[in-house]
Amino acid sequence: MAVSLQTRLTALLGCRYPIVQTAMGWVADPRLVAATCNAGGFGFLAGATIEPRQMEAAIVETRRLTDQPFGVNFHMYQANAADIVELVLRHQVRAVSYSRSPGKQMVARLKDAGVVCMPTVGALKHAQKAVEMGADVVTVQGGEGGGHTGAVPTAMLLGQVLDAVQVPVVAAGGFKDGRGLVAALAQGAEGIAMGTRFLMSAESPVPAATLARYLAVRDPAQVIVSRAIDGMPQRMIRNELLDALESGGSLRRWLLALRSGLAYRRHTGLGLGQLLGSALKMRQGAGLSATQSLMAANAPMVIQKAMVEGLPAEGVLPAGQVAAGIDSLPRCAELIEQIVQDAERHLDALYRRLS
Repeated sequence: MAVSLQTRLTALLGCRYPIVQTAMGWVADPRLVAATCNAGGFGFLAGATIEPRQMEAAIVETRRLTDQPFGVNFHMYQANAADIVELVLRHQVRAVSYSRSPGKQMVARLKDAGVVCMPTVGALKHAQKAVEMGADVVTVQGGEGGGHTGAVPTAMLLGQVLDAVQVPVVAAGGFKDGRGLVAALAQGAEGIAMGTRFLMSAESPVPAATLARYLAVRDPAQVIVSRAIDGMPQRMIRNELLDALESGGSLRRWLLALRSGLAYRRHTGLGLGQLLGSALKMRQGAGLSATQSLMAANAPMVIQKAMVEGLPAEGVLPAGQVAAGIDSLPRCAELIEQIVQDAERHLDALYRRLS
């Protein structure tokens, strides 16, 4: 049986395969994004942990490394969100991803310029709101996914959203291979998005010491959901920092928030007012406490310890539960080729069983 993996998603994004590499902070850099795109997938540059001048350099570098389309991620609460959007428009980036809608006006401006708007959501109501605001595609991440996550499993959330919206839907949370891609397509998704699987690849910039922590995970129970970082549920690998925060109380979290805030100011060049303004927007939009808001605004610096400095005991280790089933660091080209071959084989086997 001739099998095609072309979907509405591949048509919109201009990629060969319906496989998306998510915009992981400190991880989704030009090398990883370009490697994903050159292999036929679609990669998003991380824009929530970088200031505009560096973001522009990252876009230019990605263009140097690939002639394929790619995307940029940003966070509506970051102080320089409008600057990131201007860079996307100026450099004619194919798509943007975001976790909360930046508003109808900004979405309309992006869409008018031909930019595909592709938010990530973790609840049915957020998917419906995103489409109402103009989203072209919706990525739904179930509770199995890494980083900030919801409580609804991917399969259930995917079904809910597919029944409620007409735009293409991408499944995220729990995917790492061709079997998962076929399962998502069979349910009605137009593709899959993966973070942990690409984080654990040869082109990943994550230091060896941190990658070793990921490879050492063998039990999904080691990849837990905790509110200790910023009061919002996050799935991550249990480590020394998390244990200390969960047992240390609010004072320890305040101290970490303040240290992270100072480091974030140095990294981004943001003024104190901008930093506090970002935290205030988070507090108003997500209903967080002052401590939670400050921690959430500065969370990138806590993640940086592990993802950039190679100190896995001192930083956050965001991960989906699939980390427990990954024991290799393939090149992106090898990874995507294997996913495609496996998907084609499983689709062919399914067809034969039902014929």
